[in-house]
Amino acid sequence: MGDPKGFMTVPRKDAGYRPLNDRIHDYGEVEQTLNENDRALQASRCMDCGIPFCHWGCPVGSKIPEWQDAIYRGRKDEAYFILHSTNSFPEITGRICPAPCEKACVLAIHDEAVTIRENECATVEQAFEAGIVVANPPKTRTGKKIAVIGSGPAGLSAADLLNRAGHLVTVFEKADAIGGLLRYGIPDFKLSKNVIDRRLQLFLDEGMIFKTNVNVGVDLSKDELYGEFDAVLLAVGAEQPRDLPVEGRDLEGVHFAMDFLTQQNKKVAGKLSENEKRILAKHKNVLVIGGGDTGSDCVGTSIRQKAKSVTQIEILPKPADKREGNNPWPYWPNTLRTSSSHQEGCERRWNLSTKRFIGENGKLKQVELVQVEWLKDTNGRWNMNEVPGTTEIVDCELALLSMGFTQPVHVGLLDALGLDYDQRGNVKVNGNKQTSVAKLFAAGDAEKGASLVVHAIEAGKVAAKNIDTFLREA
Repeated sequence: MGDPKGFMTVPRKDAGYRPLNDRIHDYGEVEQTLNENDRALQASRCMDCGIPFCHWGCPVGSKIPEWQDAIYRGRKDEAYFILHSTNSFPEITGRICPAPCEKACVLAIHDEAVTIRENECATVEQAFEAGIVVANPPKTRTGKKIAVIGSGPAGLSAADLLNRAGHLVTVFEKADAIGGLLRYGIPDFKLSKNVIDRRLQLFLDEGMIFKTNVNVGVDLSKDELYGEFDAVLLAVGAEQPRDLPVEGRDLEGVHFAMDFLTQQNKKVAGKLSENEKRILAKHKNVLVIGGGDTGSDCVGTSIRQKAKSVTQIEILPKPADKREGNNPWPYWPNTLRTSSSHQEGCERRWNLSTKRFIGENGKLKQVELVQVEWLKDTNGRWNMNEVPGTTEIVDCELALLSMGFTQPVHVGLLDALGLDYDQRGNVKVNGNKQTSVAKLFAAGDAEKGASLVVHAIEAGKVAAKNIDTFLREA
């Protein structure tokens, strides 16, 4: 424990965000950082609990009390190595993870959790600045070749560990750059792509092979894949978006959220084709349908594109401000979350369902909404019912569908591989992340369903361990 009385004498201090009127005019990261002294003081608040619920709450099993203590004592190398021992890229989760560790922190009982996520990000940045983070290629190679299909967090996590084990790892990505969801799904104002590129350079220096613009199943056949590699990991994500099949869905101006976000990320990266028709919010009334993180990202992006107005709606009821009796600590709190994007100028509404899109000359002009209520039936199941007389028409020239993802895309690669799917349409795997085809494994959203980046990282770790065992026992 850094300071036995730290949690009593040092209040929680968040770094906060760049000034609102500054950040909405660019795509630079909005979150600020505390100075090194303040960061050490925040680390001193960790109580090194006998039962570290933060460790329990973290999907990757981060040894949080240990590296908090190292931060407090100024041991930058020790703090980084402990942090990196359970997470291949903590600089990324330190920026975008919703921090279930903090929700499970004992101090969260009084809403004063340790600033674990911010400390994590600062620890890695200090380590890079001090030259502590360097490439460490494996000293020997096993001669086994592994293909990782998909370069999102699950694929990169697995690829890193398999490469460290001495296997020759090739990561295939259908897009023009490595990173998957991290690259083109998350806005630069939350995650600068320089952060990704810095880690990727380390992976390259350690011997990993990246191949972009390769659509496995088309550019590389199933037979070529099986013939060249001893094992294959599918980390293709859950890219099938949940659609909204209502009247007017085909109007110009109704788009999936990820199409909108991906296009803007490519624009920021200077990779957007001049011939590609832009999805722009400028001077438009924007309606974001869906209340999750992706919807929040659409809000922030629309504001930066100078939208006339931005409204985000959710079909579910508004969450409580504080934990309710049936949602005790240390479980994840089902409470209202407000992002930096929401603070930038957005109306948020709940219990609203979209009835239809209304257009003029093929272009979206308005959306018809209706209020809904959620009631339990005799079996205790929640049912949604429209509230009579609550229909309303709102002006809208751009509607962004941000209602989550249902499953991985089956058509193409997955169907060609002859894999089994579970009841939800995800790739079916056993406890070892092994599919119905012996040398094929799957990890992340492809087998779990759409979830958090930190869950994908852990899934990649589990898959890597079992692929290594599979190859060594072959």
